[in-house]
Amino acid sequence: MSHPCLTCGACCAFFRVSFHWSEAEPEVGGRVPIELTEPLRTHERVMRGTSQPQPRCIALDADIGRYSRCSIHPVRPSVCAAVPASLEFGARSAQCDKARLAHGLHVLEADDWRWRNVETAGTVPGDARITPPAVTI
Repeated sequence: MSHPCLTCGACCAFFRVSFHWSEAEPEVGGRVPIELTEPLRTHERVMRGTSQPQPRCIALDADIGRYSRCSIHPVRPSVCAAVPASLEFGARSAQCDKARLAHGLHVLEADDWRWRNVETAGTVPGDARITPPAVTI
């Protein structure tokens, strides 16, 4: 199994993605590709495609609910990085839940993260499943 966002994409096709203009201004260290944005308000830009009645981010490569990829993930706006998937860090995310339901997807539950718990077993101190290191004599 993999991260639930890789088969979702609902938030990128539900919310307007607006952020401070400096995140897309190379002269001040902005990393979001400015050509994928448009002006919104005096101090804000928006990802193209998200300021519409049926938003869909221009950087989204997805079939919602089947596969999802942000084509600019390493340089995405800070607001995108700030939206966690529900229960990813133990708490519900109202934004995640709302977007998933709007696209006919189930809200994420603890079982959706079981794969990660199995993958990280043995890496957390005190985890009974930690395999002790081999002893060489």
